[in-house]
Amino acid sequence: MTHESGRGGLGPPSDAGDAGGLEAIARAAGSGARNSDAAPVHLWNPPYCGDIGLAIAADGSWTYRGSAITRKPLVALFASVLRKDEDGRTYLVTPAEKVDVAVADAPFIGVALRFEGTGEHADVGVRTNLDTWVTIDAAHPIRFTVQEPAGGLKPYVLIRGRLEALLSRAAYLELVDHAIDSGGEPGFWSGGQRWPLGG
Repeated sequence: MTHESGRGGLGPPSDAGDAGGLEAIARAAGSGARNSDAAPVHLWNPPYCGDIGLAIAADGSWTYRGSAITRKPLVALFASVLRKDEDGRTYLVTPAEKVDVAVADAPFIGVALRFEGTGEHADVGVRTNLDTWVTIDAAHPIRFTVQEPAGGLKPYVLIRGRLEALLSRAAYLELVDHAIDSGGEPGFWSGGQRWPLGG
């Protein structure tokens, strides 16, 4: 059931237009977030308030009611209060409310890599389209799925919670170039363990 918002809530889009609706969402998101850092959304259990028209496209871009959200600080604020629940759906969550965010693929894109160290002491860092860095390790594993119908591999890195970043084609090709071929199985070391390409 769609929630009718009170002052400062998310609720459905108002008649004030997209700009006014975005400002209301930003106020609500900002009430729980701390700067651009991820908020403790895993601790919140607000009521579900429906679909207000937020979406993340396959290229990581955000839209609100079909219009692009181009201000990066605003996107970073919204991303800081994202949560993917056990039902497989992604939500924008504040201490008071949660609303749907339609995600075409992954909520983040891995746009750059950083290689540090060598051999078993190597680390591979991943930078997202929102300038968050994580190191591929036990807490941020990489997984691969088969892309249909072409059959190619799609690599995803866990960023936080159940939220992942899909590596861009350029980042993935760079990872492949740096992979170590050991015993006929290409892979790489990061975070104290070896990761086979392809999972």
